[in-house]
Amino acid sequence: MSNIEQRMALYNGIALDTSRATTRAYSTSFSISIRALSEDIRDDIHAIYGLVRFADEIVDSFFGYDQESLFQRFKAETFRALEEGISTNPVIHAFQQTYNKYEMPRELLEHFFRSMEWDLRRTEYTKASFDEYIVGSAEVVGLMCLKVFVRGDEAEYQRLKPSAIRLGAAFQKVNFLRDLREDIEELGRFYFPDLDFQHFDDVSKRRIEQDIEADFKAASAGIVELPRDARFAVHLAYTYYRLLLRRIMRLDSKTILESRVRVPDAQKLFLWATTYTRHRLNLA
Repeated sequence: MSNIEQRMALYNGIALDTSRATTRAYSTSFSISIRALSEDIRDDIHAIYGLVRFADEIVDSFFGYDQESLFQRFKAETFRALEEGISTNPVIHAFQQTYNKYEMPRELLEHFFRSMEWDLRRTEYTKASFDEYIVGSAEVVGLMCLKVFVRGDEAEYQRLKPSAIRLGAAFQKVNFLRDLREDIEELGRFYFPDLDFQHFDDVSKRRIEQDIEADFKAASAGIVELPRDARFAVHLAYTYYRLLLRRIMRLDSKTILESRVRVPDAQKLFLWATTYTRHRLNLA
């Protein structure tokens, strides 16, 4: 390997290190799940998470700055990197390597950025716009991960695509319920369609929970069909989010609007151990 090749390899490593650090800093639960993946695809999922997390932070956290300009710059740089095969932004660089390696459909990324862009402007959603938002903010991210899990096998990707879509939707809707107070008070957003803050009650909460349960049920059949070296990690994330939903379901709507539901780290570790045991015994 020439000196130039060594230096490029060093930069590639730094880019992945940045995405790994981003995952660890922002999500304990996803960090645990990613560690359960086969080593040869682990960094590809880190790369996807790093890109979507940075885009999300621009629209959710960079207040006091020109978020619109920052977002458009980040979006343009991402698409440019896909064409050129390089970026001076380490997170974008790591992502474009994964995206191009698996020849992911461009429309997945276009849908994602459209939903993130809506977060700069929309505060309430109809049923139609909510469904479209879920497609871009969650479902396409699940599909990008699925491309990695099946190592780019198009037939397997198409076969498992419906379950991946429903799992991504379930994760996002659970996040919306968990973060309801923060989204309303800090971001001025209410995602669930045809509802507003004043009309969120136990009946509407239960309706949302039933919708999420239907997504989880539809997703579960596809999880057991995943390649074995990805199945445990996905099942672990699935089990964690089911647990989080159960904790939310035990609370009334008033409590949900006043606090953020969490799963203690000790319980996350216990969940990892029990899920791993079931996986090893071919029970999941």
